[in-house]
Amino acid sequence: MVARGGPIGGAQPSRRVTADRTLSRVSELDASPTEPVLEWDTPLFRMARAQYEQALPYAGVSEMVAERLSFPERAVIVSVPLRRDDGSIEIFPGYRVQHSTVLGPTKGGIRYDPEVSLGECAALATWMTWKCALLRLPYGGAKGGIRCDPHALSRREVEGLTRRFTSELIRDFGPQTDIPAPDMATNEQTMAWMMDTYSMQSGYAVPEVVTGKPISIGGSVFRREATGAGVVMVAEQAARRIGYELAGRSCVVQGFGNVGGVAATELHDRGALVVAVSDVSGGVHSEGGLDVPALHAYVAEHDSLAGYDRCERITNEQLLELPCDVLVLAAREDQLTSANADRVHASLVVEGANGPTTIEADEILGERGIPVVPDILTNAGGVTVSYFEWVQDLGRLFWDRDEIRRKLSDKMGDALDRVYSVSVDKGITLRQAAMVAAIREVAAALEARGIYP
Repeated sequence: MVARGGPIGGAQPSRRVTADRTLSRVSELDASPTEPVLEWDTPLFRMARAQYEQALPYAGVSEMVAERLSFPERAVIVSVPLRRDDGSIEIFPGYRVQHSTVLGPTKGGIRYDPEVSLGECAALATWMTWKCALLRLPYGGAKGGIRCDPHALSRREVEGLTRRFTSELIRDFGPQTDIPAPDMATNEQTMAWMMDTYSMQSGYAVPEVVTGKPISIGGSVFRREATGAGVVMVAEQAARRIGYELAGRSCVVQGFGNVGGVAATELHDRGALVVAVSDVSGGVHSEGGLDVPALHAYVAEHDSLAGYDRCERITNEQLLELPCDVLVLAAREDQLTSANADRVHASLVVEGANGPTTIEADEILGERGIPVVPDILTNAGGVTVSYFEWVQDLGRLFWDRDEIRRKLSDKMGDALDRVYSVSVDKGITLRQAAMVAAIREVAAALEARGIYP
């Protein structure tokens, strides 16, 4: 365990004051009618902005850079008409936010969810900019989606919604401008429909316009597993810095989908004891370790963990408070908050989801000496292999699984080393250090390019 008050996980004497001032400043900005933050004012965007504000004093960037990177460059709202299976027409709101084009084209997921909003997309696009910069990828951040309940739509309706959404944003998407990828409730098939729609309007196949596609149309091997595998690659290195190997250590994974499910498998393969996992139906727990392959087989047959009775059933809330060495948060945002952070009993928290730890929870965990390895580092495996896919599509030359896994491990390890270096040098937390390293990457490019005209 890192000593309380140390640069890696412990609290700094003025840290809570800094956070309070940051949140106060964000609130003041929200109240000003001249500030563009009003256009996407949501708790999630305020959290992303507060994290940025906390890191700025350590980044050493100019006022011009600080202001330019405070808000997304561009946001698009579209209405997406859909002819339902019963013949009726329904209109759905769609969004795409592009945070920064300083380093290259924007990159980010498309999600279908009832909670999708402009503010959510702005926050996630902002985090994606820092994620790409931290991994030294030639991208800026973007995020988009449609506010809908995908479970209430038929496959034909989802396809129609996807193709019309792509058509509405045809001038915004492109392999040199903005490259979508799968996200919540979207997948390889969604990306195939987007790629096909874009290609039909271009007159030729453009596989590089999206990533996360099926391999048959230019997708990359290891893309689906990349985010979860990257989470464990980082967790393994972070655990070693604390002083232990993952083998034989107890691990709890919140989430059992594309990220959490893969992370659980990767942990299991490394000899760790995965003592609890959960999905939307709740969690399962066994102190002696779960049979992860059996869990995957059950979910493949039943679509969720609901009804699995070979071990203790627990709630998601109980899962977060289990004693363990590593807690992986791979569900969604706002999971550790001021209400439960004081009951977390892990020696290391690893963020596989975007924004799972609130500003207040960060403070509490820091004061308790529990390191949090931040999302912009830990879950960057997905966008990194998306970058590999894009490069392969542009060159029409494809790599095998071992080569991609090796390249991903090198990228994640390099980023982790730089984050720890900044953390130690500045005496700040891993989240602040990751933000500082990312901001510096974008700032260097922005200073070189300047403001046009």
